[in-house]
Formats: sequence, C-alpha cells, structure tokens
Amino acid sequence: MPAPLFPVFLDLAGRRVLLVGGGAVARRKAEALLEAGARLVVGAPALEPWLARAAAEGRLEHRAGHFDPDWLEGVWLAIAATDDAAVNAAVAREAGARRIWVNVVDEAPRCSFQVPARIERGPLQIAISSRGEAPMLARWLREKLETELDPGLGRFAEWLGSKRAALRARFPDPVRRRQVLEALLRGPASDALRRGDTATAEQALDAALAEAPAAQGRVILVGAGPGDPGLLTLRGLRALNQADVILHDRLVSPEVLALARRDAERIEVAKEAGTHHVTQQRIHELLVEHARAGRTVVRLKGGDPFVFGRGGEELEALRAAGIPYEVVPGITAALACGAYSGIPLTHRGHAQSVRFVTAHCRDSIDTLDWAALAQERQTLAVYMGVQGLATLRERLLAHGRAASTPFALVENGSRPEQRVLLGTLGELPERAAAAGIRSPALLILGEVAALGARLHWFGAAPITHRLAPGAEAPAAAARSTLAA
Repeated sequence: MPAPLFPVFLDLAGRRVLLVGGGAVARRKAEALLEAGARLVVGAPALEPWLARAAAEGRLEHRAGHFDPDWLEGVWLAIAATDDAAVNAAVAREAGARRIWVNVVDEAPRCSFQVPARIERGPLQIAISSRGEAPMLARWLREKLETELDPGLGRFAEWLGSKRAALRARFPDPVRRRQVLEALLRGPASDALRRGDTATAEQALDAALAEAPAAQGRVILVGAGPGDPGLLTLRGLRALNQADVILHDRLVSPEVLALARRDAERIEVAKEAGTHHVTQQRIHELLVEHARAGRTVVRLKGGDPFVFGRGGEELEALRAAGIPYEVVPGITAALACGAYSGIPLTHRGHAQSVRFVTAHCRDSIDTLDWAALAQERQTLAVYMGVQGLATLRERLLAHGRAASTPFALVENGSRPEQRVLLGTLGELPERAAAAGIRSPALLILGEVAALGARLHWFGAAPITHRLAPGAEAPAAAARSTLAA
C-alpha cells in the first residue's frame, strides 16, 4: 500500500508557479493560485477567455506555444492541466528532474503533490485528500462539511489571531494556553463573534486574561473498546481530543490512537502475560505525576476500564493523591467479540446468564468457583485465557461440563484481521494450537457458541474444520483420565 501523503499548506505569495494548459481545468487551478498570491506563469498555445483577460490585465504571465522545459526556470512548483497525455508526462518528467514539485491533473502516479479539496472559513482551512485515488469522494466530503461548519468560524479565527500575542504573553505555558483557548471556544466568545458581537467576545477574553486560575490537572479513564475505532464512545473521543498526555495499553489499536490530538504525549504502558513492561505501581505514579503538573491525562484502556482493566486500583491511587478523575466506559471485549462473531451471549433457548471470567494466571484459576462455572445453560466469557486453555478444559470437565459443549475463540475481535475458531470443549486446546490462536483472544463457551457457524457476519468465515484423527488423541486421553 502506498505511503500516506504528508499534508502541508504552501505559502505561494510572490513565488513563481508554472501552469501548463489554457482550458477550463487550467482556469480553475489559476483562480486558486492567484488567490494564494502566486506569480503565475501560464503556458499554452491559446487561453480560454477568463485566462486571456487575466493575462491582459497583468494578473498572470502568458507563455504562448507548446511546453518548453525552459519555462520551469525559477518556479517553485508546476501544474500540468492539459488534455494531452504526452505534454503532461513531459511536464512531470522535466519538473522531477529539477526537483520541482509537480501536479498532473487527474494523473496521480505522475504527481509529487496533490491539490486537496478545500473548505475555507477566513484563515481557517480544511484540506481533504484521497491521495488522488478518489477525488470525487474528497469533493463529496467537502460539500458535506461545507453545510456543517458555521461561516462565523472565519471571524472567530481572525479574532483569535489578533489576540495571539496577548495570550502568549499571559500564558507562556502551552498546555495552560490551550486550556484557556478551549474555554474561549466553548464559552460565549465564539457565539458572540458568530453574531458579530465583538464587545461580548472582548469581555470574555478580558475575563480569561485577568481571572484564569492556575491549571488543575485531572485524569480521565477511557475505555477504548476492542479495537474497531467506530466503537469508541463520543465521550471517549472528546476526552482524547482534550488530552495532554495519553497512557495507553498495548491492546489499544493504532486506529483509536490516531483519533487523539496529534500533539498529545503518548506513553505506552504495556502489560501482557509473561512480559510486564510497566508495573501497575509505575502506572499510578505516572498518572499522579502528570496530573500534578497541570495536565489532562487520559488513561486509555482496551475494552472497558472496569472489566478486568484494573481501573478500580487506579482510581484508588488517584483518590489517595487527591487527583480529580472521571471514567468513560468502553465496550468490553466479551460484548464486542460476541457481536462481531454473531454469537449472542444470552439466548432464550440456550443461556439465561453470562459470566465474565479471567484465567490468565494460576492464582486467578485457583480462586474460581468451578462447580458454578460448569453448570449448563449459561455462557462463559473468558478473558486472557489463551495460555490456560488446557487447565480450563480440565477443570470444567472434572466438574461436570460436557465435552461436547460448544466454544468460540475470537482472536482480534472487531478488527479487520478477526478470526473465529469454533469447536467443542473436549478438543479446545488442541484446536487452538492447530489454528495458531494468539492473544488478544476471548473464549466464549456455552451452547450459544454454536450459533456462530450460521450467524457470523463480520470478517472471514469461522474456522470449523476438525483436527486430523491423531491430533484428537490428547483431548480423548484427557477425558479418559478424568473419567477414571
């Protein structure tokens, strides 16, 4: 897959730009370039009427004739907008040889930069690019956003620009300055400027400059969900955009992290079975340290922070340190894995209850009520249990759960690479090993798991094939030993 484009806004004021082409497409490019203050050179045998008038008025320079590489002398960038593929190719080739940025209209492979679809509100601009692969989609999105963004945003941007020096002088710390600006954005100043009421906006700014208290840090525990960024809650998204610091788990997907503020400091506090990179105590220390420095800290956890996420321990540490906090719940893995594999965790005909269980270490396994877990007509959702599947099977069979009980192992639930393995309890660890199931994976055990074979809807079809006869021997041996 091609690398993503690096978005920039170019200052072309007073800089020479070559536009090759004299038709309607060239005119659209010329209008935008002239608006940006470029010293525009248009090369073409003839110009359409608007371009001809602009040349006659001295707003652009016309080079009459067919493309000549000498036209590129002294230009900062070039655009080819002709209907002649050979001319466009020549412009791209010659510009590239001179290390001049070049765009060939509707020919993405020849471009070293793309011209995005733009939304303008005064000095505020939003650029949308599809890397040249779907320009109609970029234009459609621009039209959609045009209807949703208030025209008054331009006035607000200009007003903030005029106050920038005063704000920087009053609040030299960038974190504190951003907090004050966010308060202005959410307060009466923004609405007043949209109405044209500058006096009210000035009063709001004066109050911020005179009365703004010292920054107070806080921590927001946010459940990131299982991985699909579409499952992040709106409140969670707002928290990510307010964060100065983000402490995130290994299981938080890159797509969710990409939704956060670009300039937020990201700290991975990875913990996984067998390799504890950051201790829980150290996480507590980091939360307190950054919050006491006046920062808004988001503790971003995969799934839900209060379902096997140790969120309660972190709140206890914050309470003891006197740090303000709040909690934004997330969609826990059991709910997401069940939904994305077509397996209802409860079903009137199969399961009247569901139990959330963690079995990732010997201590937790030994504290479970196996007699209760082995009962029928219920669903077990087992977190972090990939390494303990053999022990899990042994204990459940020993306490009366049938070897024929269906299971579903959901790896990377809700993500594009999701895999679902279906089978029965008696063959669980062997099937998982044969399929190469790895963490993160969640086990759904119970009668409802069998529904995944016909109700699946997301990603690849479930893996349902049986093991080779020889591979079933360990499971059969385990059952024989337990029966004896």
